Amino acid sequence: MNRKLGIVITDGVGYRNFILSNFLTEACTKFDSVVIYSGLPISGYNLKLIPEKVVIEELDIFVESKITWVFRKLKETAHMSLHKNFYGINDNLRRGYPKINSIRSILTKIIYKITSVCNSEKCISIYEYLQFLSFSFSKKTNTYKRLLKATNPDILFFTHQRPPYVAPILYAAKRLKIRTSAFIFSWDNLASKGRMMGPFNTYFVWSDLMKKELLYFYPSTKKECVFVVGTPQFEPYVLDKYHVDKAAFFKKFKLDLSKKLICYSCADADIGANDGVHIQSIMHFIQKRSDLNLQLLIRTSPAEDGKRFNALKQAYPKIRWNIPKWNLTRNDHIESWSQRVPTTKDMTDLKALLKFSDLNINMCSTMSLDFMLFEKPVINTVFGNKQNDLYDDQRFLNFDHYKKVIDSKAVSIAKNEMELELQIEEAIKNPKAKNKYQKALIKLQIGKPLKGTSSRIVEILRTNNHFK
Repeated sequence: MNRKLGIVITDGVGYRNFILSNFLTEACTKFDSVVIYSGLPISGYNLKLIPEKVVIEELDIFVESKITWVFRKLKETAHMSLHKNFYGINDNLRRGYPKINSIRSILTKIIYKITSVCNSEKCISIYEYLQFLSFSFSKKTNTYKRLLKATNPDILFFTHQRPPYVAPILYAAKRLKIRTSAFIFSWDNLASKGRMMGPFNTYFVWSDLMKKELLYFYPSTKKECVFVVGTPQFEPYVLDKYHVDKAAFFKKFKLDLSKKLICYSCADADIGANDGVHIQSIMHFIQKRSDLNLQLLIRTSPAEDGKRFNALKQAYPKIRWNIPKWNLTRNDHIESWSQRVPTTKDMTDLKALLKFSDLNINMCSTMSLDFMLFEKPVINTVFGNKQNDLYDDQRFLNFDHYKKVIDSKAVSIAKNEMELELQIEEAIKNPKAKNKYQKALIKLQIGKPLKGTSSRIVEILRTNNHFK
């Protein structure tokens, strides 16, 4: 029986997780053919990484109609209103309330009013039904349907469960009775973000914790349809092809082999307003404590080009910078940041950075997990609150997914420069102090070994779905 796997890759992170890992290689061993339905332009792909069995079909950019936007907004706002007892969800709900009175803002305020009352699972299902019904009037939906008919996948695997601009493909697949699966994209998506794009036949989650969250937030989901697989996000760290030795890495970034290395990993620009303050505090400590023999390398967010740090670069010429090599493939997209595609060179740099750094400092990022996988101490800097003049990054400590990190004792939390200095000194002098807590947190959040993650997902896709 000829079996064909369809993979929907929506963005650069999906590319990283499922192109730069072993996923395509494993998929080609278990399926007769593979089709990638790409939300990224084909020109952005490194075709040397694509096996011969794999065909890439570039998707036309979908732009929501006004009526589709209304029903989606009703669905997502109702979901957040229903679960506003979760701090992260309520934070996003509050931040999404308009501060101006444009036509769309007034409509959004009306939606907030409606969903403050009509937000049951039944109401959400009605909003979603109407949203999906609206897709039937879109020419793009018919294009997607024709594409799926022509390529005829047995199962359609979505590498991200949320982007609304690929929801019409999910609708088309359902109309054609193609089975669908979704990978839960990130550790914070369920307890901090809005509604999924729609219901899928099966789900892949990082851990038992995430499975529990999925069944809670989506009570109509059957537990036997949720599979704990870990995440391919971290699989490249156990692949030999991304290896580089320490001397070569230090030479590339003009680092001093005789000094210990601190890595500060930046937040995205929209929530990283305090990055500059954190970086200056680190440099003040390095300059003050020359006896500790420290140096600093900063890795900026892959979602930006790093230009916002130009003044810091001039002020602190001794800082070394890792601007991730993620190529911007298009600007004419509703989420242009999502169209940045990572390179194998960046994955090699990242793995080396994780392996050879002595300490990581970040603002409540997933990077905390990345460094813990290499048994490195982690400090979370959150200097801002509602009382001072800084961006309120301390609120992230209340997000459900990050409260678990704090409760685990796997990281140190620095709320000001004095705390940060004490914690840097402690981490440098006693780097293994939190290792047992880190291992427990990794087991809780990731759930499965990194090695074999892609093989695990592919095998479940092959054996636990009813093919046509």
